Amino acid sequence: MKRAFLRTAVTVVLMICLAGLSRPALSFSAGVDDNVEKIQKAYEKIKDMKGSFTQKNTIKDLKQTDTYKGEFFIRQPLRMKWVYTGKAAQDIFINNNVVMIYKKGDKQAYKGKFDKETYGQTPVALLGGFGNIRQEFNISGRGDSLLLKPKKNLGNVTSITITLSDDEFPIKSFTIQDGSSNVIEIALKGVKVNTGLKDSVFEYSLPKGVNVYEYNP
Repeated sequence: MKRAFLRTAVTVVLMICLAGLSRPALSFSAGVDDNVEKIQKAYEKIKDMKGSFTQKNTIKDLKQTDTYKGEFFIRQPLRMKWVYTGKAAQDIFINNNVVMIYKKGDKQAYKGKFDKETYGQTPVALLGGFGNIRQEFNISGRGDSLLLKPKKNLGNVTSITITLSDDEFPIKSFTIQDGSSNVIEIALKGVKVNTGLKDSVFEYSLPKGVNVYEYNP
């Protein structure tokens, strides 16, 4: 259960990040349509972004909440690095059509094919999928929040709540709920855009002794 839940977390983050990344400040007095348009226009201008995050995964059946922290780096069109620190330290690399998940404590890595059909349903993928937000979701909102409900099947995801920001990157946090009432909350901090991230940021080099397994869910 935890592995599937983590994969969902990884993909939703991706969709939100790949859709783009830009500047316009949001007016919280504006209507839902205005806020959606400003997010999409912001995404169209962003070439790369980096920042830190705090992620909370709540599994209802286990009555358990786990908290993770780390940093992320994203560059269009599809290069990404997520670094989780602490006891559950792991690095997630996405380079075009390849995904590599390196679990440091286990000295194991999982390599597989990245495609929208497999990972487009997970949180890491969501951070890049808001370019067609009106086509993909039914949208409602109040104040500084937007509630997105997928028009088509998005794995087990039933809703995504976005909290807006008036900073350079227009999203402060997002919360994903699935059909089992499990919840993933991801708060973004210190996001900087268009800093010119180099290729070397997204290149992985595994230490000796790490076992690499093919993983294609």
